[in-house]
Parts: sequence; structure tokens; C-alpha cells
Amino acid sequence: MTLFDDILTQFPPEVQETVHQIWEALGPNEKASFLSLLVGFPSDVNLVKILVKLSTAQIRQAFGNKHRVVIVGPTNVGKSTLYNQLVQNKSDQAVVSPLPGTTTENQQADAALFTVVDTPGADAVGSLGEHEKDLALSASAEADFLVLVFDAVQGIKKTEQELFNEVSALKKPFVVVLNKIDLVPRKDLQAVIASAALNLGLEPDQIVPIVAKDGRNLGKVLLAIAATEPGMVAALGQALPEYRWQLAWQAIVRAASISAAIALVPLPVIDFVPLVVTQSILVVSIARIYNYKITPRRASELVATFGMGFLGRTLFQQFSKLGGLPGWLLSAAIASSTTVVLGYAAVRWFEKGEKLSSEALKKLTQGMTTNLLETLKGLGKRKPGQKGLRERITQALESSPLAESRSALDDEAGE
Repeated sequence: MTLFDDILTQFPPEVQETVHQIWEALGPNEKASFLSLLVGFPSDVNLVKILVKLSTAQIRQAFGNKHRVVIVGPTNVGKSTLYNQLVQNKSDQAVVSPLPGTTTENQQADAALFTVVDTPGADAVGSLGEHEKDLALSASAEADFLVLVFDAVQGIKKTEQELFNEVSALKKPFVVVLNKIDLVPRKDLQAVIASAALNLGLEPDQIVPIVAKDGRNLGKVLLAIAATEPGMVAALGQALPEYRWQLAWQAIVRAASISAAIALVPLPVIDFVPLVVTQSILVVSIARIYNYKITPRRASELVATFGMGFLGRTLFQQFSKLGGLPGWLLSAAIASSTTVVLGYAAVRWFEKGEKLSSEALKKLTQGMTTNLLETLKGLGKRKPGQKGLRERITQALESSPLAESRSALDDEAGE
């Protein structure tokens, strides 16, 4: 089974032929672009949004905003929450509440790669309910792609089956998502997905389980949408290599802020043992961005080979001799800086197969630690809370020139 076959299987049977025809119409270069996108597409929702945002301009220039994605489904299944995950501007977000029927009109906004439309519940009863259903189905009839949302807790009943049949009859490409899987006990999740698939006449892998409120599995939904638009596929596939460093940097910033927070815990931080898990997760994330297959265990082994724990302990001892620095401040700065440099070293490893020398790693970490110490001094000598510290680290790193280019690190490493 090819990589494209993997994504093809998540579409309902009546959509698979349409998507397959689109695939066959692509040229060799466009197919290669899509496959690179499929392998390296970030799993983290924030990285997905960053990639989409970065590549928007070139896609619009070539293809405009012709793709119209409509979210449709029963009342109170999380359609508006999913809509809010996709829209670019917060001012365009839909009102969300636990009350059924909060959305009463169609609403559309820019989702960078396409226009996304939120619709009222398409299963309501009474005259008002019929009007809202007409709105939803009217928008669906004008769509280029449909995201059909159901609730994992409510399950698939007769009304959901009827709606599925109505949407299928529109002959539009669509994908079925099962929202709120976080509310299902883990031991029951596969059974819930299988039951929903059975009631809809689908295979379990033709349903995408998601958590709209935190964007879990949003990348799969975006890939399904992209698979039906050749121009979008090619542009996204081409954009991925171009923006890999920016994606990696976002993962590094997040890991560095977590590392700083870990350093506040009253443990023998000089051992830096608690950082291994965070740094290993970072390595796995960067590996995916660079199309490099790696297991969490292998990532931990790679973290160990870089020797950042030993380097962190050495720097802690060196900077401690300067005096006047609170232990928490020094620990946080070193924990963050070693994580940043580890992320950069991982990028170099996955990109070129090169391991930075011990001297280069030490030089980079000393420079990063000095910069972060200057940033953190503004907090004073009183130890801050984890949230405040993470925000300060994140702000400092996101405003760094490294967010756009790693050239400064390359220069300092002797490249």
C-alpha cells in the first residue's frame, strides 16, 4: 500500500473514486509534492496552522480562493469549535456554547488555504429547525468539500444516518469526523469508532476521530481537504521543505519553555534528568518535520549522544561561580538553552546527517544561556510561577531572529 493509498482509505467509498481521479490527473512533480507533504505533515496542530499561514500567499497567488469547505452535522456536535480551529482571524470566530442551536445562520471566514463555512445543526425539528437545516444543506450543495461532523458520545442514531445519506447524495467530496473522542474512555474508543462506522456503512479507518477544542487530528482533516485540490496539494508540498526551520523553531520554543518550567521544580535540577522526556519529544517532532522516521526510544538515545545533560551540569557550575544569580534563574536559563541547542543539533542531524562537535555545542549553549539570563533578569530575584516563566521564555524566543532563519546559529557553529 502506498502513502497515497493510506490517506485514500479515510474517505467514504463514494468519495474515493473522485479523489483517485484527481490523483491520477496530477503530474509527477505534483504527486511528489503531495507525498512529501503526507510524510512530513506536522502532527501538532500549532505547527499545522503555522505551515498553512506561511504558505498562504503563494497558494493564493496561483490558485485564488476557489476552494469552499463547509462543515455540516447535527446540532451541538462541535462544528463551530472545529470552524474556530480553522479560521485565521479571531474576530471571525463563531460563538460557541454548550447550548444546542447556538449557531442559527451560516457563517464563513478565511481559513488561509480555503474559505470555511460553519452551518446550523442539520437535524433540528419544527419550522425553525427546518429553516436551519435548509441553510446547512444549501451551503453544502455549493461546497467544494464537506466535513461531516458527528459526536462520539451521542453516537450514530437514525437522524445521523439520514443526514449522512442526504450529504452523500450531494455527490461532493467529503470526510467523516467523530468529535469529542476525549470524552470516551480509552478502552472504549475503538469500539465507539467501529460502532459509528457500522451504522454509517463505513470502515473504521474511514472515520477521522478528532478533538475539535484542542485541534487533535486536525492535520488529517486538512490533508483530506488538500487531497481534493491539486493546486493546494502541490503548493503545500513545495512549501513544507521551505518552511521546515520555522516549524522546527516553533517546536523548539515550546520545548524550551517547558524545560524552563521543569527547572523550577525543587529537584536536583543539576542532573537535568526531568528534561530528557521533553527533549526526546522535541526530537521526535523535528524528525517528523524532516521526514525522518524515529521512535521515542531512539530519540532518547539521540538526546544522550548529544550529551546536553553533561553540558548543562558543566555550565551550571561555571555560571554559579560568577555569583549573584539565583539558582532557579540559572537552572531555567540553562534548561532552556540546552533544549534550544539540542533542537538545532537535531535539525542538523536530520537534514545533513551531521553531528555537531562538543566544542560547537558548548559555544552555542553558552551564548544562548547568556542571552536568556539577560531576559530572565527582568523577573527579579523572586522565583516566578511556571506560567509566567514560560511566557517570558516563549516571548523572548519567538521575537528572536531565529524564528525566521537559523543563519546566526549556523555562523556561530562554524558553518
